[in-house]
Amino acid sequence: MRNFMLAGLLILSSCMSKETETVTVENTETPEMRLAAMGIDLPEPSSPVANYVSVVQTGNLLFLSGTGPKQTDGTYIQGKVGEDLSLEEGYQAARLTGINHLALLKNELGDLSRVNRIVKVLGMVNCTPEFQDQPKVINGFSDLMVEVFQEKGKHARSAVGMNSLPIGIAVEVEMIVEIAPE
Repeated sequence: MRNFMLAGLLILSSCMSKETETVTVENTETPEMRLAAMGIDLPEPSSPVANYVSVVQTGNLLFLSGTGPKQTDGTYIQGKVGEDLSLEEGYQAARLTGINHLALLKNELGDLSRVNRIVKVLGMVNCTPEFQDQPKVINGFSDLMVEVFQEKGKHARSAVGMNSLPIGIAVEVEMIVEIAPE
């Protein structure tokens, strides 16, 4: 009987340590690892095009200026959603804008694991007056933040339509991020 109980405890102990190992692996996955698993390479962040800075820190908050869907060749996705671009193309433009914001964050922080929370997002969609699916377009940005930061990526958000955006870009997004101390 004693041997049976010892064998049972060994099996239980073995199962528990496997669960602990799995949890440990999940807890050590970083935003950078998630980006790599998605096949996303962060570009070099762009410099501001006017008299402003890309990121301002006050306390443990970072305020990121509006950024658009700049492609790796230096051009931007331009046009009005609902006229020149489909909803799906707008979604992809917003996702690309998210990648560009992640590049700014990575440049500022060095390590995306310092992000405690994506706090607030303002998404602006260059669209026709009749277009009413701005939230679905900005989901391209929001979905990416949740994929990269998981629960920490869920945020408050506004998604609005605009008559025009600088240089005719399809989407512009600004955000507020809470960070951990160094």
